[in-house]
Amino acid sequence: MSDLMDASRNFKSGFVAIVGAPNVGKSTLLNRMLGEKVSITSKKPQTTRNRILGILHRPEAQLIFIDTPGVHQASRALNVRIVEAALLALDDVDLILAVSDVSRPDPVSEELLFKRLAEQKHPVVLALNKIDLVDKNRLLAIIDTWNRRHDFKEIVPISASRGTQVDSLIGVMERLMPAGPPLFPEDSLTDVPERFLVGEIIREKAFRLTGQELPYSVAVTVDSFSEENRQKQVTIHATLHVERPSQKAIIIGKNGAKLKQIGQDARKDIERLLGTRVFLKLFVRVQKNWSRDTRALRRFGY
Repeated sequence: MSDLMDASRNFKSGFVAIVGAPNVGKSTLLNRMLGEKVSITSKKPQTTRNRILGILHRPEAQLIFIDTPGVHQASRALNVRIVEAALLALDDVDLILAVSDVSRPDPVSEELLFKRLAEQKHPVVLALNKIDLVDKNRLLAIIDTWNRRHDFKEIVPISASRGTQVDSLIGVMERLMPAGPPLFPEDSLTDVPERFLVGEIIREKAFRLTGQELPYSVAVTVDSFSEENRQKQVTIHATLHVERPSQKAIIIGKNGAKLKQIGQDARKDIERLLGTRVFLKLFVRVQKNWSRDTRALRRFGY
């Protein structure tokens, strides 16, 4: 009994908010740390719109990550809500993991973030991401600059895409976690429902396959999710919502080719997620100016 009590007493657990400017690699880092894909990624900024929770199980610790949208100057209703979601995540965590892209700094967004960090009492660890894209001499100067900006517990240079020093970063965060029992079962990876992850996968494929043609005026709703015979097949109907007929034409593509490719790519990832065959049917609907409509934002989950 005493051995069990000692093990429980030595265990650590807590919440970590991953924050930073848009497109610094927060979602890529989360997926790398978990070894699984729970947060969508693309080269377009502001891909993440919601706070995604991912759970990392270690022999003596459980780290619960909140992947937040990119912090940036916002004016449109959608973007204002995106930034609010990111900043709210800072209030109820045990540790803040700030991520910066050393290859492409974003001074305006970083200044906005660090004004908020200055108000926090939580410890902050800084991950300097994409170190594979800068030379070592420049990196040393960047580290020195950040050291003078904030009292970080640690600054860890990493490459999320390559996995460089990600284990070291996890070790730093584990040491800073408070003592406490596991908060989620050992087989838990995320608290996000499957329907939500399915919608995010579809949105990711739309982002990736439309290049720079499609702005951020696309949302996805999963209209039906039938798993009556899940071992054989799950049937999913989903709608991509855009703001203008021209955007609808971009997503559908010539003779429906683009929408077909989005569906094929999304289906492969969804089948990996669900562990079964998937029949996926996609629709495209125009809802004028939904990203500026408060009621539409609520309906789409923002």
